[in-house]
Amino acid sequence: MDRTATLDHFWLPFTPNREFKREPRLFARAEGVHYFTPEGRKILDGCSGLFCTPLGHGRREIADAVHEQLLTLDYTPTFTRAHPKAFELATRVAGFTPTGLDRVFFANSGSEAVDSAMKIALAYHRARGEGQRTLFVSRERAYHGVNMGGVALSGLVRNRESFGTGVPGVMHMRHTHLPENRFARGLPEKGGELADDLARLGQLHGFANIAAVFIEPIAGSTGCLPPPRGYLERVRELCDTHGILLVFDEVITGWGRTGHAFAAQAFGVTPDLITMAKALTNGAQPMGAVAVKRGVHDAIVERGPLHAPELFHGYTYSAHPAACAAALATLGLYDAERSFEQARALAPYFQERVFSLCDLPAVADVRGYGLLAGIDLRAESGAPGLAGHEAQKRLFDAGLHLKATGDALLLAPAFGFSRAQVDELVDVLREMLGASR
Repeated sequence: MDRTATLDHFWLPFTPNREFKREPRLFARAEGVHYFTPEGRKILDGCSGLFCTPLGHGRREIADAVHEQLLTLDYTPTFTRAHPKAFELATRVAGFTPTGLDRVFFANSGSEAVDSAMKIALAYHRARGEGQRTLFVSRERAYHGVNMGGVALSGLVRNRESFGTGVPGVMHMRHTHLPENRFARGLPEKGGELADDLARLGQLHGFANIAAVFIEPIAGSTGCLPPPRGYLERVRELCDTHGILLVFDEVITGWGRTGHAFAAQAFGVTPDLITMAKALTNGAQPMGAVAVKRGVHDAIVERGPLHAPELFHGYTYSAHPAACAAALATLGLYDAERSFEQARALAPYFQERVFSLCDLPAVADVRGYGLLAGIDLRAESGAPGLAGHEAQKRLFDAGLHLKATGDALLLAPAFGFSRAQVDELVDVLREMLGASR
C-alpha cells in the first residue's frame, strides 16, 4: 500500500469499519485459488471471492482480452449507439440460457440486474394492457441486492430496517428453512407446500395485480437454502395459471455453481427472466445482465414507437466494452475447460466432506447443492451474528477465506479445486470450529 495512504478515507461496505480499521485484514494479490496478504501469507479462497471467480484468480486470457479492448475501444455509450462485442456477448449468453430466454439486457451488477428485471416486468404488463399489475412477491430470507428495489424484495431484516420499505407493493412468502430439514443433503423433502403462500397472497391482493415473483432457486447469501422438492414447480404452475412473471435471481447460482449453466436447468424449471452477474466475467469486470423470454421482450419492443425508446431504462456503463471483452473470454473458458462438467464432477466429494462437519457441537445445520454449501453456527446467547463474524476472522487468520452472513458460513470453491484443496478447506473448518466450543 502507498505509504501516503491511510485507512481513514475508505468507507467499507457491509463491514464494521471501526473494528476493521483497528485490525485490518488485507489481500494484496491473488493467483489460482489463493489470495495473498501484503506479507505474502497464502489464504485459500473457499468462496470464489464473493461467488465471482469460479475459474480461479489471475486468468491471463481474461486480462489480455480486457487490455486489448481498452486499447481498441475503451468506452462507448449504448444509448442509440453500440459496439460489436455487445451483440456478440448477448448471442453467447443466449447460447447458455434456457431455451427461449434469448433476449439480454446488460447492467453492471446483480443489484442493477434485479432492478432492471422489476422494470421489465412492469413494462411488459403495461404494454399488454394490464398496467394494474404493480405488486411483487418475494420471500423471507431472500437477498436481491441493495438498490431500493432489491431492498424492498429483500427478506433479510438487517438489509431493510435502516431504509424503510424501499419500493412499495412487495409481499413476502415464508422461507423454507424448516427445522425438520436440518442436515438435509441436496433438496429437502419438507416444505414444498410453502409454495402455496403465493396462492394465499394472490387471493388476498388479487392475482391480477401481481406483476412478478422473484425467487433465488437456491437462496444464497442467507446461507444456501436449496428448494424443497416440488417447490419451484408449484410456483411455476401458479404463475402460469395467473399470468404472473417468474424471475429467477441467479446472481450466485448462475454460470455453473450447480453443475449446470443455470439452476433453472439443474432443477428443470424455466422462469420468464433470469438475473445474473458475478461469474459472468469471472469477477474481472463489473457486469450484470437480465435474460428475458422472447415473448416478454417482444411485447414491450413491438408496441413502442419507432422513434422513441420502448424501455426508458439503462445505465451509462451498460455493455461496457471492457466488461463485454471479459465476459466473452470467460464464457470461452467455460466452454474450453468444460467448467460446468468439472463442477458437477467435484460436487459429490465436496458435499460429502462438508457434511462430515455435522458432528461438531458448534454446527447447528449444514446444507448444500452442487459447489455451494452453508454451515449454520450455533448463535451466541443474545448476540445473533457474532459467532459467524468471529469465525470468519479466525478462519482468515488460519488461512481460509469464506463469506459469513449472520451465523451462516458460505462455501463456494472454484470449479478447479482439487480434492486435496477441498480436504484442506474442511480440515481448517474442523480445527477452527472444533476449538470454538
